[in-house]
Amino acid sequence: LSIEGTENVKKSCKSNKVEKNNKFKSIKKEKTKKKTNKIKIQGKDNANKSKSSKEESTTKETTNVLAFHKMGLDDRILEGIAAMRWNVPTLVQERAIPFMLQGKTVIAQARTGSGKTGAFLVPCLHRILVAKENAQEQCIRVLVLAPSKELCRQISEMGVKLSASCSRELRVLDLSPQLPLSHQKPFLAELPDVVVGPPGRVLAHLLEGNMSLKNIQSVVVDEADLMMAYQHIDALEQIWSYLPDYYQCFVTSATLSKDLNRINRLLLRSNDLILHNTVVLKLKDPPLPTQGQLTQYVIKLEEFEKGVLLYALYRLRMMTGKTIIFVNSVNKGYKLRMFLGQFGIASCILNCELPSASRCDIIEQFNAGRYDTIIATDETSLEKQSKKYKLNNVESDAESGPSRGLDYQFVCNIVNFDFPTSVTSYIHRVGRTARGNNKGSALSMVSVKEHDTYMQVSDSLTKLMNVGQNKVKGKTNDEGMFKKYVFDLSQLDGFSYRARDVWQMCTNVAVMETRKREISQQLLNSKKLATFFHENPSDRALLKHDKKAHGIKTQNHLKHVPEYMIPDKLRAGAVVVKKHQPKRLQAATSRPRTFKDKKTKGKKYDVPKGNLNDPETLTKTQRRHAVVKADPLKSFTFTGFNTK
Repeated sequence: LSIEGTENVKKSCKSNKVEKNNKFKSIKKEKTKKKTNKIKIQGKDNANKSKSSKEESTTKETTNVLAFHKMGLDDRILEGIAAMRWNVPTLVQERAIPFMLQGKTVIAQARTGSGKTGAFLVPCLHRILVAKENAQEQCIRVLVLAPSKELCRQISEMGVKLSASCSRELRVLDLSPQLPLSHQKPFLAELPDVVVGPPGRVLAHLLEGNMSLKNIQSVVVDEADLMMAYQHIDALEQIWSYLPDYYQCFVTSATLSKDLNRINRLLLRSNDLILHNTVVLKLKDPPLPTQGQLTQYVIKLEEFEKGVLLYALYRLRMMTGKTIIFVNSVNKGYKLRMFLGQFGIASCILNCELPSASRCDIIEQFNAGRYDTIIATDETSLEKQSKKYKLNNVESDAESGPSRGLDYQFVCNIVNFDFPTSVTSYIHRVGRTARGNNKGSALSMVSVKEHDTYMQVSDSLTKLMNVGQNKVKGKTNDEGMFKKYVFDLSQLDGFSYRARDVWQMCTNVAVMETRKREISQQLLNSKKLATFFHENPSDRALLKHDKKAHGIKTQNHLKHVPEYMIPDKLRAGAVVVKKHQPKRLQAATSRPRTFKDKKTKGKKYDVPKGNLNDPETLTKTQRRHAVVKADPLKSFTFTGFNTK
């Protein structure tokens, strides 16, 4: 080859290499572009994913609770729920209602105020409406058993409200009123869909043959842990012999006890079908609300000091809102009401000796806002009263419980004037406040005799709550569940001086007289005795003109708190004393009064001030004042005789 040929070959080779390199570079650039695009797209996807995850988390938070309209309930029941203003189901309702709709037996343990009543009423009413679409005959389908008459009335009223849109198709009957069985027999003959009542009353109707439970669909035992306290276990065992082989059951309880296990054995009957179809709901909620919702205070006082502190808290307006004061005996409740009534603090009594209609009426009026204070007697911790001070022919109602399961609305304060005797009693008392999402406070007054029970309750509560409130080394129980209510009692010397005389006046004899007066008043207001009094007006006159001086006389001056009695530390914030000037001082400090004169045709003129040196310019009143002022003994300006 020639030199030129070789050079041309070299040039062509070089050009081919350059072209290959350029192609390779272009391919690399395209790949890098694709990679960058992929990275950008992935970044956008990640951002979108993060946004969507945030949105999902927020939607999960909002839609975490299963709403009522997504449970497959009847529209008529949903209308009742809307009328009750239940926006979101509670935890018990969210968990229990779907299982109940599937026909399963549910045993639910949840704290007081968690909505257990709605958890069994809503699915039971829905299943009744579904069953009646293809039913050929009318029958009793749901039986609700509750330990107290007040709770029975509350359940029946809620059932009526929930079924208001289908009142023609669904009827609820309450058997708790103290009426003869023959009076309630016609109502049972109409075969209501839901029957509510205490076990003793239901058993009496079953023994009389007034009702049949052969076609029963669901059985509810509300507040099952209290059935033993009200001595209903034997009645439950007899009722269960009237039930069919297969039925749905719902058992509610606020606390666990041995009695609850006994009732569960009775309900389940060791039947394999029922055991496989049973759901036990033990919610993680503690038996009482947390400290952020419920504040629990304790103060150690004797009985008279408890009354003085209550008097001061009311009169200094340190305790406002609806309040329930719990005592352990009926006489103590009347004594406390008489004591507070002397200082103008109105309250009403709620105990087991009142008729069921009166008790339910008191609770309704309290919820309506007519009363702000209830003095309730806890029947499970009644003290043994001596026969000397017991009223003759007065029987206590065994089916009464002011502290058990009742829905007192918007209660701000619970006061344990007498400390409860057990943990369950304390939980049920304090559970009357801080219900739902509302806040509340509880003040427990502990005497020397009650200190041991207080320590036991405090220890068991710290274990039950289990929220980091257990005892720490070197710390007492007061720094755990209970907060010390710090109050300097030495600042209440003026209050205790006034209260001591009133406390001594509230004797047992005065209490008995007051109780007799209330019994006579109940007789006069009784509808059953209206015809008797109409035929015998003299008997009514004897009750009406009974002696007026019952108990102790009211002293109006004790209603007011003078300024000197207010403690120095609370004087700035006290709104108790309103400084009203007497009319004489108001007239003296105001501008000179003007009068109308007939001669001047109604024109006003100022009254001229007389000159003391010129008696002719003085009016009659000014002359009288001058005479009184001249005599030092009449004017109270005497400073002593002149010794010179």
